[in-house]
Amino acid sequence: MQKIPLEIINLEGDGFHILVDVHLLDKTFKMVLDTGASKTVLDKNTLIEAGIQDEDFESTNIISTGLGTNSMESFMLKIPELRLENWLIKNHLTAVLDLSTINYAYNQMNFSPVVGVLGGDILRQYGAVIDYKKKTLTLTNRKLKLK
Repeated sequence: MQKIPLEIINLEGDGFHILVDVHLLDKTFKMVLDTGASKTVLDKNTLIEAGIQDEDFESTNIISTGLGTNSMESFMLKIPELRLENWLIKNHLTAVLDLSTINYAYNQMNFSPVVGVLGGDILRQYGAVIDYKKKTLTLTNRKLKLK
């Protein structure tokens, strides 16, 4: 079990977002922890800026919904390593979308941009426990055997 510190930001009276620092592609980024997101998603533009080439993205026939649209082109990418503090996952296949609308909104509120959304696929598989009072996320080191 690993305890990972969280940051909870106030969205100007419009609710809260939970942020977690992630280490990806030899860089540190912020990521939104979203228990309502079915999958972990990374921002295509941020990945390109970090050195991923367009040809590294696997195009899908899936049109993603959410994030204010129901017609967003999506891609897949196997990320070699995703680290949150001392917790590590290797070779995770993740969705890639254009999250520029989220980062635009964050910029308007003077928050740092995010690389993506940590979603239910990882949170469920690794037994996520969120402690709002202590501002921590606890994850198991191995995937749970779920049915």
